[in-house]
Amino acid sequence: MSPLISSFRIAIAAGVLSLFALPAGAAELSKELSTAVTHAGLAAGSPDLKMVQTHLHHVVNCLVGPAGAGFDSGQANPCKDQGTGAIPDAPADKQKLLLTAAALAQGGLAETDLAKAQAAATATQAAIKGAE
Repeated sequence: MSPLISSFRIAIAAGVLSLFALPAGAAELSKELSTAVTHAGLAAGSPDLKMVQTHLHHVVNCLVGPAGAGFDSGQANPCKDQGTGAIPDAPADKQKLLLTAAALAQGGLAETDLAKAQAAATATQAAIKGAE
């Protein structure tokens, strides 16, 4: 096979594969959502209120991003370098679910009862999964 034909086949294969590639923003959003789901699950399974709230802070920070309302710079941002925040990175049709998830997480942060905070974390996780 000639080098020209081989190069042509490689170029065609690369073009076809690019049709199936996710846009850059979609890849970032996918990472942010996965991280937020993980931390919501960690919150739901935490044995004490402090750890539930710690992980819910992480969820909020992932969802709203550093420039978003509710971002707490005193808490870790496990989504750092994954995007600008799931809500600002999400397409319009997913933003409502993610805003609901952020509100649920904020509600869990306000809870003083462990079981209610864990329930809020579980509901937060479900809302985020609905936007994946």
